[in-house]
Amino acid sequence: MMKLHGVLPVLHLPYHPDYSIDYETLRREIDWAIGHGVNGLTLAMATEVFRLTDEERSTLVVRTVEFVEGRVPVIASVGGESIVQAIRHTEAASHAGAGALMAIPPALTRCSGEAVVEYYEAILAASDLPLVLQDASGYVGNAIPIETQGALYRRYPGRILFKPEALPFGPTISAIRSVAGEDAVIFEGTGGIALVESHARGVRGTMGGTDLCRALVVLWGALERGDDRTARRIHQPLASLISMLHNLDAFICVEKFLLRHQGIFPNELVRRPVGYTMDTHTQSEILRLFEGIEEACTDP
Repeated sequence: MMKLHGVLPVLHLPYHPDYSIDYETLRREIDWAIGHGVNGLTLAMATEVFRLTDEERSTLVVRTVEFVEGRVPVIASVGGESIVQAIRHTEAASHAGAGALMAIPPALTRCSGEAVVEYYEAILAASDLPLVLQDASGYVGNAIPIETQGALYRRYPGRILFKPEALPFGPTISAIRSVAGEDAVIFEGTGGIALVESHARGVRGTMGGTDLCRALVVLWGALERGDDRTARRIHQPLASLISMLHNLDAFICVEKFLLRHQGIFPNELVRRPVGYTMDTHTQSEILRLFEGIEEACTDP
């Protein structure tokens, strides 16, 4: 578990024109991200796992692990709307060779704290891998009560990590520390918008998108060595860009747009229906901010 640290970006899923998964481009995305020095790769909601069939979701983990070739750990999202689904995804990810699991609670059912504990304990019983508790309630799904997260951390020592995306971001990180202690492994998961503040609160890494992985690697390095000037030069345009993204589909749309802009993706296809589209003004502003990020990284 302690090997999971630094920049662990979420992969984006490329499609052929018929919306089948484009594994050749996925391999290129993986090699490109690892070439920029990421510390791991994550399959999660921004990978559109919720838009895949069960077979596609399982195969995606297999192929990702195959393409990574042991260079970095792979974290696989295994959450579902039922315990049966979550166990199936957990077993498939474990058998595929994932290095860790991550799961949001059921998004469509208002669960009690006891029901959330039962759900996560079923995942933990189905595998011996570490598990990242993902509270994505800042933009989708249900919150995980802080007390519930602390109880699971104490009950399963050495296996529980945290990815809080609940508002307010900074105080939520500190609240987790108050119930789990200073040794808790916590990741920033807001695309980097709160990374400077989160680093000051002791996060072990960040899970942004692969589209900005170069910037996140340089930004994380600056924060780790105490180079506040470089960190803030990169963080200012990065935070401005991320602040324009107000839902999950906005993240997916913009991230694929930037991957195409950088020559990694041949298109920006997202499986329909989608809840966000970009107009030309937004595209221009995204590119302006991206150029500012690139400039700050090239000449910090």
